[in-house]
Amino acid sequence: MNRIDKKVRALRARRKKAFIAYITAGDPSLLMTGRIAMALEDAGVDILELGIPFSDPIADGPTIQEASGRALKGGVTLHKIFNMVKGLRKKSEMPIVFMTYYNPILRYGLSEFFKKCRDAGVDGVIVPDLPCEEASEVKRYARPNGIDTIFLAAPTSPSGRIRQIALSSRGFIYYVSLTGVTGARRDLAADIAPKIRFIKSITDKPVMVGFGVSNAKQAARVAGLADGVIVGSAIVKIIGAKKNILPAVSRFAGSIARAVHGG
Repeated sequence: MNRIDKKVRALRARRKKAFIAYITAGDPSLLMTGRIAMALEDAGVDILELGIPFSDPIADGPTIQEASGRALKGGVTLHKIFNMVKGLRKKSEMPIVFMTYYNPILRYGLSEFFKKCRDAGVDGVIVPDLPCEEASEVKRYARPNGIDTIFLAAPTSPSGRIRQIALSSRGFIYYVSLTGVTGARRDLAADIAPKIRFIKSITDKPVMVGFGVSNAKQAARVAGLADGVIVGSAIVKIIGAKKNILPAVSRFAGSIARAVHGG
């Protein structure tokens, strides 16, 4: 068991759901990313999803695209992110999941990337532009290094493909609650409940729901259906405003944590 498995088991034992927070590494700086991560943990975040900045983030909406652009402009590299995570590991055992596109992994080298993930203390990897059917090479290097490969299921995924995603995923299954790119939404998708029920009927792996969850009310509703809630763009937007970042992030994350853990 790595940190993701241990965290999920501990939450299930307490009949609690997981709160996963996404931030972009290096926005507004890597030093601040480390401080924001610790503030999120203190506010009640269970798992940290750390976005690797990329120049062509096709699954992300404007908020995270802009954060990636700021981070890249600031000189963020994978090497620097690995060192930042090593620093975090001296202070925290919070599970950390990288969200990255396939190109940065390929350019870094699969073998070296997953060794660095292991050595730094990364627990899982989400690659939104890599279908599970084409991920054999990634899994071949990830699993010996103890890195969970987490795949995305969408509202448009047919039942056969969802079964394949469930078999391929380790750590948890990421259910994308709506079609389109990341970003805060006013309302959740109408068909979210039956979709989650179907996934949970075919696997006992945790199902975490992201894309569009932007406030405590939505988070509480999703927590009542799934094993966890992923919130990203709403947090990244607070960071991008650059006003009292740590207290503002802490207040918002605290409100989501209370909604999720009480759901």
